[in-house]
Amino acid sequence: MGSEPEIAFGHWEGQALAALSEQLGESGARFELAVIGGAALIWLGLLDRATKDVDVVGLVSGSEVISSKPLPDELARAVTQVAADLGLPGDWLNPGPTDLLDFGLPEGFLDRARRVEIGPALVVYVCDRFDQIHFKLYAMVDHAGGRHAEDLRALQPTQEELVAAARWTSTHDPSEGFHGQLVLALAELGVRDADIG
Repeated sequence: MGSEPEIAFGHWEGQALAALSEQLGESGARFELAVIGGAALIWLGLLDRATKDVDVVGLVSGSEVISSKPLPDELARAVTQVAADLGLPGDWLNPGPTDLLDFGLPEGFLDRARRVEIGPALVVYVCDRFDQIHFKLYAMVDHAGGRHAEDLRALQPTQEELVAAARWTSTHDPSEGFHGQLVLALAELGVRDADIG
């Protein structure tokens, strides 16, 4: 799937995910997670910064991404145990971004994601750069810039990628206010007078 970039799990994230797989294996559970955000960007070598959590946009079930909120009991227990064992915050595995599923992920999200098996009990789908551009543009507008704007610039998106991301972003918030902020964000990124719907 995707362009098969090399995956290099960050130190604490890699250790935490390996420990999570071990915990799940002991209880006979198995989960597949779709991961976006800073951790995924770092793993793909697209960003070089620290991150405090692993953003889970959903659980993968067959060919679908389904809500990860709340985390299933077996997964939540394993996450809590890993946090205690490794001295991590209790919310190191963050299901917050699963709200993006309310209006749908970019078409082809799972096909582009990189599937990585971590031990016998955990599979991680690492979000592709193209989809990260969508999520980062949405977050940049929704949170008025900040690190999301920095992350987006670091991805060096083309005008075509930004227009595609803007069209998807518009489906998540069709309000006039959001549209106006989206147009301003695109202009800041060098895209003007684009047809974004």
